[in-house]
Amino acid sequence: MPLPSDEKLIALSEELIRQFDAIFGLHPGFRPAHAKGILLTGEFIPAPEAGSLTKAAHINRVATPVSVRFSNSTGLPLIPDNDPNSNPRGFAVRFHLAEHVHTDIVAHSTDGFPTRTGEEFLEFLKALADGKTEEFLGTHPAALAFVQTPKPSPISFAHEAYFGVTAFRFTNAEGVSHFGRYRILPEAGIAHLDDSAASAKGPEFLMEEIKERIAAGPVSYGIQVQVAEDGDVVNDATIHWPEDRPLKPFGRITLTEVIAAQEAEQRKIIFDPIPRLEGIEPSDDPLLELRAAVYLLSGRRRRAAIR
Repeated sequence: MPLPSDEKLIALSEELIRQFDAIFGLHPGFRPAHAKGILLTGEFIPAPEAGSLTKAAHINRVATPVSVRFSNSTGLPLIPDNDPNSNPRGFAVRFHLAEHVHTDIVAHSTDGFPTRTGEEFLEFLKALADGKTEEFLGTHPAALAFVQTPKPSPISFAHEAYFGVTAFRFTNAEGVSHFGRYRILPEAGIAHLDDSAASAKGPEFLMEEIKERIAAGPVSYGIQVQVAEDGDVVNDATIHWPEDRPLKPFGRITLTEVIAAQEAEQRKIIFDPIPRLEGIEPSDDPLLELRAAVYLLSGRRRRAAIR
């Protein structure tokens, strides 16, 4: 995963990381956002229809090993699972294509994002830190809509839906391209807790529940791609496409095991929001390169904390 050469982008990435540290504190060895999580392994099997969408390598294989990280929001490694601020939850998946060759999907349980650009997101974080959130939201309707979107706690990571933040260009073997966004849907169905039920749960209820569930049997998700139509905005993560846009099957993830060396593996893995493979290419969404730089810089810091 290369570090961008754009010095302004690197400077903005570093400033965002410092702002996360200012809000949540510095926790060596942990991510500045979505710090608390759990890693599992399994496999991905492509949908038969996915070849009409993309020629990507993992669509042309019978199966591909995957690693999946479920996570809570915030940069607090000990945030209770039943804390409302733990939402939205995160879902990051790595498709292991070969040794040191992979592609990832990074998603969370609220469809959309509060800001279109990194500069605007930095303003948002500064407003949070300075107690000026209401002022910021009053002049940023997209951020207000994101904040006001209900974010209930799931009964299990296995009963939550997850949404890709940005759009990608999917190209098939015939050279036909469509823009689309990922949706990851639990085969067990979506189920949430109300506020009182969530508050009655323990601080580790989601992390412990997924361990128990996996021990009893596999957990599966269907991956779909919501396909944009001509005229849909594909470079703004704050804009939702109409629900009548088609959903094309992409494949199925089946998780079978919790990774044993959790601490070491969570510090090591750096997910990449940019696909970096033929058949799935980034849009010109300004968040993509920035998020990739933030993940890489914070990941290097996280790895260095264990040396």
